[in-house]
Amino acid sequence: MDPQRAEPAPAAPAPLVAIASVILSMALVAVGNGLMFAYIPVRLGVEGIDPTWAGLIVTGLSGGGLAGCVLTGPLVRRVGHARAFMVLSALIALSNTAIGAGAYPLVWLAARALYGFAICGLFVVAQSWLNDAVENTIRGRVLAAFYIAYIAGLGIGYMLLALVDIHTVAVPLIGVAFTALSILPVGLTRLAQPPAPVAASVALGRAWRTSPVGLAGMLAVGGLSMSLAGFAPIHATAKGYSQEDVALLMASMPLGTLVLQFPLGWLSDRTDRRKVLIGTTLLAAAAGLFAIGFDGGALGALIVIYLLWDGATETVYSLASAHAADRADKSEMVALSSSLLFAWSLSGFVVPAIVTGLSAFYGTQTFIYVSVALALAYALFVAWRTVRARPVPMPETGSFQPMTAQAPLPVELAFAGEDEKHVP
Repeated sequence: MDPQRAEPAPAAPAPLVAIASVILSMALVAVGNGLMFAYIPVRLGVEGIDPTWAGLIVTGLSGGGLAGCVLTGPLVRRVGHARAFMVLSALIALSNTAIGAGAYPLVWLAARALYGFAICGLFVVAQSWLNDAVENTIRGRVLAAFYIAYIAGLGIGYMLLALVDIHTVAVPLIGVAFTALSILPVGLTRLAQPPAPVAASVALGRAWRTSPVGLAGMLAVGGLSMSLAGFAPIHATAKGYSQEDVALLMASMPLGTLVLQFPLGWLSDRTDRRKVLIGTTLLAAAAGLFAIGFDGGALGALIVIYLLWDGATETVYSLASAHAADRADKSEMVALSSSLLFAWSLSGFVVPAIVTGLSAFYGTQTFIYVSVALALAYALFVAWRTVRARPVPMPETGSFQPMTAQAPLPVELAFAGEDEKHVP
C-alpha cells in the first residue's frame, strides 16, 4: 500500500494523569465552595442580619447558575475550555473577595449570583471536557471519580469552618486560595481541548415526550437540592447551633450520597427504575418529616436525618437522569441533557425564591415543609406514571452512574459538536 495514501492512525487515548488534572481542579474548587456555603449563613447569623437575606442569597446563587447554563457555551466557543475554566475560576475568586470586604447583604447577594454563574459554567466546562477526552470503556469510572472527588471536596470545605475564626477575613481568603490553586492543574495540563462547541437547543416539550418522569424529576430535585444545601445551614444557625455544629452537620451530609447512591443505583439497574425512584423520593420525604420532629434536638440525631435526606435527594437526581436516558435514542442525548439541565436550574432558582418569601412569614423551617411537599408530589407523579405506562427495556444509554445534584448532568450538557447540531 502507498504510505502516502495510508489512513492516519487513531488518536491516542488521553493519559489518565491529564484527565486527573481536571478532576483535581474541581476537587480544589469544591473545598472552597463547601467552606463558603457553610460560612455565609453562620456569619450572617453572628452579625444579627435577618435570615431572609440568607435565603435571598441562595436564590441569587441559583439565578446566577441559570444564567451560567445559557452563557457558558458562547464563552467556551470564544476562548476554549482551558481559558474558560480560568476565567470562571477568577470570577469565583472575585466573588469570595467581595464577601471578605464585610457583611454587606446586598454585596453578598451580587457576589453569590456571580458565584452561581461561575460554578455552573465550571461544571459545564469540566464535564464536557472529560466526556470528550475519555473513551466509552472508562467513561463511567471517570465520571464516578469526578463526582466522588467533588463530594469529598465539599465535605472537607464544610469541616474547615469549625477550624477558622469567622470574625476575620480568613474564610474568604481560604476560599480565594483554593480557587487559585484549582487553576494550576488545568493551567499545566496537556489534556487536548475539545473542538469549538455549538450550543445545543433546549427543548422542554421534546424532553417531556421522551421522559415525563425524567423531566419532572429535574424540576423536583433542582428545588430539593438547592433548598436543602442552601437553607439547612441557615436554619441550623437560626436554631442556635454553634459554628462547629453547623460545620459538622454540613460535612456529614455528603456522606449520604456515598452511602445510598451505589446500592440504589445497582437495584435500579435490575428492576423498574421508577419503583426505586418512588422509594427513594419517599425516603427523602420521610427524612424531612423526621427533621421536623427532631428540629432543634440532639445534633447526632439531626446528622443522621440530614445525611439520609441529602443522600436520598442526590440519588433521586441520578435515578431520574438514568430513567430519561433509558427512553432516549443516542442521537437525542445532547438535546435531552441540555433540556434536563435547564429544568434543574430553573427549579433551583424558583423553589428557593418561594422558600425565601414564605420564610419571612413562617420562619426558616419553611424549607423543610416545602421540600417534603415537593418530594411527595413527585413520588405520586412517578407512581401514577408507573401504573399508566409500562417499563421499557434498558438500552446501553440508560446504565446508572453516580451523580450529585450540585453538578449539572454528566454528558455533553450545553454543548454539541458541529456534526450533532442538525440532529432532528
